[in-house]
Amino acid sequence: MKKPVILMLGLSALLSGCVNLGNKAVAPAQLFTLSAPTLGGAGVTAGVGEALVVAEPETDRALVQTRIAVQVDAHSLAYLPEGLWAERPARLFRNLIAETIRAGGNRLVVLDDADAPQGGQKLGGRLVAFGYDARSHAAVVRYDALRRGADGRLSQQRFEASVPVAKPRPQDVAKALDQAAGKVAVQVADWMK
Repeated sequence: MKKPVILMLGLSALLSGCVNLGNKAVAPAQLFTLSAPTLGGAGVTAGVGEALVVAEPETDRALVQTRIAVQVDAHSLAYLPEGLWAERPARLFRNLIAETIRAGGNRLVVLDDADAPQGGQKLGGRLVAFGYDARSHAAVVRYDALRRGADGRLSQQRFEASVPVAKPRPQDVAKALDQAAGKVAVQVADWMK
């Protein structure tokens, strides 16, 4: 008898789309993610000897949050209310880069938390900026990439993209950050060829 009642309460809560706290209905926070840009690839995967391990980038403490960061000025940081990332920005960005390189179809790409094959290249780095810049009214993604070749040689390069945002609402900023992150991911994928 209790299961149908619990099921009905759960369904009514899902259908309502709001959470009722006392007399005030509150919409749940939106969860945002990143989408891989569309690339034309052959879809052929290279052998294990040419594997690429993509590591989650390092970040400052401000980007460890799942909230959307706002750079107020050179020394002040805040967060947008209500909008949240589905995961830490660094993890979302790592997955986006891996998927973008994978879409190129010319190498095996594995994530650093998977059982990575020995040898091959490794891509890591630091996610320096991933948020809304209130000074320029733009979503900004800045990534300092560090590549280790199969021979152990290191190379680095900075990648950056910004997309204007008309109003700093969570859905608008998240959409612009998705576009900026996609641009950076394509730049990184081209650099890794």
